[in-house]
Amino acid sequence: MKKSRFAALTLSASLLLSGVVMMPADFGGQVTAEAAKPGNPAAFDQKVISRIDAERIYADVRYLSETIGPRVAGTAEEREAASLIQDRLESYGYEIEVQEFSIPDTMTGHLSTSNGDEVEASFPSGAAETPAEGLTAQLYDAGLGSPADFTEEAEGKIALISRGGFAFRDKIDNATAAGAAGVIIYDNSEASGPPNMSIGEDAPLPVAGIKKVSGEALLEDVVATGGTVTLKVDAITGQTSRNIIATRAPKHVSNPDIVHVSAHFDSVPLAPGASDNATGTSTALEIARVLKSYPIDKEVRFAFVGAEEIGLVGSAHYVSTLTEDELSRSIANFNMDMVGTSWENATAIFMNTLDGQPNIVTEAALATQDRIGTPSELILYQRGASDHVNFHEAGIPAVNFIRREPGTAALEPYYHTPQDTIEYVSKERLKEAGDLVGSALYSVIRKN
Repeated sequence: MKKSRFAALTLSASLLLSGVVMMPADFGGQVTAEAAKPGNPAAFDQKVISRIDAERIYADVRYLSETIGPRVAGTAEEREAASLIQDRLESYGYEIEVQEFSIPDTMTGHLSTSNGDEVEASFPSGAAETPAEGLTAQLYDAGLGSPADFTEEAEGKIALISRGGFAFRDKIDNATAAGAAGVIIYDNSEASGPPNMSIGEDAPLPVAGIKKVSGEALLEDVVATGGTVTLKVDAITGQTSRNIIATRAPKHVSNPDIVHVSAHFDSVPLAPGASDNATGTSTALEIARVLKSYPIDKEVRFAFVGAEEIGLVGSAHYVSTLTEDELSRSIANFNMDMVGTSWENATAIFMNTLDGQPNIVTEAALATQDRIGTPSELILYQRGASDHVNFHEAGIPAVNFIRREPGTAALEPYYHTPQDTIEYVSKERLKEAGDLVGSALYSVIRKN
């Protein structure tokens, strides 16, 4: 994986070297008297920073994660979140479009052993169903699930596979090629719940995900003794999700450039989704509030998308609705996902691009960091796994802003677990994300 790192000088450090007199600023950093003059980019930053309200963002994170709770794609809770977002954006004066779209079937089921023990499991969208009575079979220890991990003994058995090494779908396809009847994937690290897996559509086998400790128990108690398990997977069909698109066009500008701001508001099952992604949703809502009336010369579209957690479905639908003309005018996508974790190791804001290369969004963010003195390091990194993927693949320069640990690029330990609660969300980091992304966005769309 190609990786580049950018660590910009803070504004205060550069000013100290030049001996310039400093004056206080509302955002907790400092600006020069010269920078505060109208027309200077730093003056435009202050128009954003002075109004970004961390308490307001935090309150929205609390409502989404505690009052509504888990917002699984296709559920009433996801629709409630969409309605909240729609109402808020309408109150700000944006032109609203509600996009409803079909989503892959949601899967439910259960897993039990031949001695009657129930095993806590998750069942990913896109998996095949079992017969009504379930699938009862012996387990086959398939290691990481590479082709070399399978022998003819796997045929007709349920492959027990460790997470890690390569994609979930590759593991499933390898098990299919070996003649396995089903797949159980167990986590490779300790977690409070089973893994929530994205496996794409129309997987050929029934699939379940279980915790590491459960996988190790199955290896010891079932595989080693020749016992069996019963896997039952059912589909809930006909569900839909929705996107809320809020548009603000500049006055007296024909065919303006378009800048897209995106954040997903759904969550995985069992997780309140405070960090992932009430933080990104709430920060984007606050930026939309701040920028609702400032002069702009580019069209800005806030795309709040559903069904991200089951395969980036909402953003794929949104991008698919863009006309050739709209695509040709689209110059940037600012995507926010998990921007406010309090996990102490996540000291950097990663700017993920699909090709690992800088673009208009990363350049705007780095220039903004220089001006406002963003406390955290910004790291350019090559990675997909969020809604910026669909914008990039449509030819739109796109960046996913997300907090990770420098060096390892690790996410917080509460990711995709029931512990993803507001307890692990930082008001200071929400403010930092709002200031950085809001100011960078405004630098791109503002009227010069």
